Amino acid sequence: MGTTGGRVVSVNVGRERPVAAKGGTSGIDKRPVDGPVAVRAPGPKGVGGSGLAGDHVSDTANHGGDDQAVYAYAREDLDAWAAELGRELRCGVFGENLTTAGVDVTGAVIGETWEVGTALLQVSCPRIPCVTFAVWLGERRWLPRFTAARVPGAYLRVLRAGEVRAGDAVRVLDVPGHGVDVATAFAALTTSPGLLPLLRAVPQFPAEDRPAPARRPGVS
Repeated sequence: MGTTGGRVVSVNVGRERPVAAKGGTSGIDKRPVDGPVAVRAPGPKGVGGSGLAGDHVSDTANHGGDDQAVYAYAREDLDAWAAELGRELRCGVFGENLTTAGVDVTGAVIGETWEVGTALLQVSCPRIPCVTFAVWLGERRWLPRFTAARVPGAYLRVLRAGEVRAGDAVRVLDVPGHGVDVATAFAALTTSPGLLPLLRAVPQFPAEDRPAPARRPGVS
């Protein structure tokens, strides 16, 4: 059956644009789109091509790909940041594809499956802030501030192609029993490396980011 815990406030896609201090281009400037937006599943060989139609990714070495096909951020967390920063933060300004309401995005368990519109998405990993994000926001010491707050939002992979639009319900269909949520994974990858062993038991966490098991003494 699943549970309906929230909805999509805005669906946002980004066009390629210069980011001055980076010396290149970025698709971080995501803007709300009216009407349905196609959500693409991975290609025939299971890799590449997934995400929102029309959404640009410049730095494909560090962003995008099937494990980071869609980025979700809660409107409630944007509002909290707006109050702290003393400025309006429109939907999409954090580079998120889905701005949600009534969804505990950062508290979602890695591997949760969400039905949004006609698409099926799975929570895969937290967003790790980068220099482009700091340049784009233009806030002093943005990277350490964002990291310390531990509300990174969540990347999702596409399990079933479909369409999403503003107003769609977010239905949580399945929650894995391991209990490792986005906030814990984010802490493990940033400020609290002692939590890294928890990620080894999370099969839905991206394989390339999962820490290798510790070697036993005398074993090579």
